[in-house]
Amino acid sequence: MKLSEIAVLLGGTLHGDPEAEITGAGGLEDAGPGDITFLMKASLLQAAAGSMAACVLVKSRVEGLQKNQIVVPDPQLAFIRLLRHFYPPIGRAPGTSAGAAVQAGAVIDPAASVLPMVFVDEGARVGAGSVLYPGVFVGRGSEIGRDCILYPNVTVREGVRIGDRVTIHAGSVIGADGFGYVMRDGRHVKIPQVGGVAIEDDVEIGACTTIDRATTGNTVIGKGSKIDNLVQIAHNVRIGPGSIIVAQAGIAGSTVIGSYVVIAGQAGIADHVSIAGGAIVGANSGVMPGTKLEKGAFAGSPVMPHRQWLKAMALTARLPELEKRLHALERRFQEEDDKRQGD
Repeated sequence: MKLSEIAVLLGGTLHGDPEAEITGAGGLEDAGPGDITFLMKASLLQAAAGSMAACVLVKSRVEGLQKNQIVVPDPQLAFIRLLRHFYPPIGRAPGTSAGAAVQAGAVIDPAASVLPMVFVDEGARVGAGSVLYPGVFVGRGSEIGRDCILYPNVTVREGVRIGDRVTIHAGSVIGADGFGYVMRDGRHVKIPQVGGVAIEDDVEIGACTTIDRATTGNTVIGKGSKIDNLVQIAHNVRIGPGSIIVAQAGIAGSTVIGSYVVIAGQAGIADHVSIAGGAIVGANSGVMPGTKLEKGAFAGSPVMPHRQWLKAMALTARLPELEKRLHALERRFQEEDDKRQGD
């Protein structure tokens, strides 16, 4: 693809050879001679100059950079568009494989792709353009919307509603029983988990993530939210639109998370917590039961405002020094006390 064509595609301004051929896209360090890359920070200018890339996407023309340049408002977003252009998703022919097990009463749109070793239970529905890879299980009465992708070995239990354009990566389980028990007469009595899961449009769920069904009602994942690998979301949790949940985070039952919240890696959120829209919970943080967090940044265990946590960490680093000073003061006081008693 010629640089002149790429400039038109991106709505950018080309500074360089319009006939130069671009065959792919890559980062500053791994781009090859036929690739296009992007520059977001002035601190990476030296890396851009040393890159093998044939062209660099920039926000404004960089004088002295001896490479073809395309000026665009947002180089990173333009680069994402080019990645999609040069490396489109693998397409699958529509139709249901003879090797799939589709039970009576299931409805699969003819434009969906259902590959071998998929099981679709009775009453389940799969929308047009959706792709179900081998090993996918769709439980009784569950619904999968349009243009979804369920990668190998995804389990969608009964009573789950999945919206349009949802991607679920390999090995994830949607709608397993919530973890609910009461202690009676020396034994744990299971609380029946009879609710469901509702996943709204444009959600992406990483590999080996588990989202439990509600005790009653629904566990809800809001529109456009993105969930990383190895995340646990318990029963009756409600996550608002546009939120980000990062790997190994765990969210306990009946917690309510607002819109555009960020839960960083390995954060632990206890039950019945409320987190307001726009809040950020840092990595390895612990949010105790019943906590209510407003908009802002938080960190630590137990969680506290981020600025307060930074001060606490600075103090923690000084603890060995402070301990020595404390022991020195104790010895001094003891010596003075011994001296007084000797007098």
